[in-house]
Amino acid sequence: MEVIGRTVAIEASGLGKVYDGVTAIDGLSFQVFAGEIFGLLGPNGAGKSTTLRILITIVRPDAGHATVLGHDVVREADRVRHLIGYVPQERAIDRFLTGREHLLLLGDLYHLPKSETRKRIAEILRLVDLEEQADRPARTYSGGMKRKLDLACGLLPNPKILFLDEPTLGLDVQSRLRIWDYVRRLRERGITIVMTTNYLDEADRLCDRLAIIDGGRIKALGSPNELKAGLGGDIISLTVGASETACVDRLASELKGLPFVRAISTKQNGLDIRVESPEKALPVVLEAANRAACRLEFIDYHRPRLDDVFVALTGHAIREEFPKTDE
Repeated sequence: MEVIGRTVAIEASGLGKVYDGVTAIDGLSFQVFAGEIFGLLGPNGAGKSTTLRILITIVRPDAGHATVLGHDVVREADRVRHLIGYVPQERAIDRFLTGREHLLLLGDLYHLPKSETRKRIAEILRLVDLEEQADRPARTYSGGMKRKLDLACGLLPNPKILFLDEPTLGLDVQSRLRIWDYVRRLRERGITIVMTTNYLDEADRLCDRLAIIDGGRIKALGSPNELKAGLGGDIISLTVGASETACVDRLASELKGLPFVRAISTKQNGLDIRVESPEKALPVVLEAANRAACRLEFIDYHRPRLDDVFVALTGHAIREEFPKTDE
């Protein structure tokens, strides 16, 4: 299938899933184009992993349907599995096996010819920079190296589409940046990437397009720049002193309905104010703070970021904790 010249690699329509009376996802519909990095962004329990598990055929949807490269994920599950690779959150690594031994074992499980397996292993180890460490036991690997081995395992069957579940969860900053680089290299090689994440910076810097998911539903869909531009206005962030938090609600009341103020989000120690014209709005905001007897410790102005988009769409920050439904 093509959409205005773009090949659709994945199509989901009305996907729904309920676990023990709890709705994990409800009416999810989206498309993933061939050769892009597509992100499912949301907090824990939003429905990201359930969606991913349906697409990789290990969970059957209760409603709706999905296709991967034209094949139905329920009726043609075996065919889909031959076309995809999957890197789970949980590392399935035997600490006593070397990196190369992991890949050789996986090649046997995939029933790949020995010659093809060894050729693929050499190529993949170069791609993820594990050539020098390939014959060391996995117990000697750092967290970043183990994640690179996970990627290598997902790439061994030469997939058309690679699914990554929280690919940089728990990694240090440098390891995360390296994994981002490897994922971009995979896209350059023509592999379509679908990934879940609850890191806003990861979604912003890595994904070509993304779906913001919260409470099992898609709140917005588009490129990071489109989503930020669609929010409209700029953000003035006000932070009050630790002893001044009681005045935050007073200040919010003072600002409501004022010129240039489009939306107000209350934080524990201040406000995020979305305004049409910051140079005109700032004096008005400061006057309101004086009327509310609020002593400001810090004022910040920035263009909309993905965290601003997420709060505007869902009413809460992505890092707030909610009951887990699927992850």
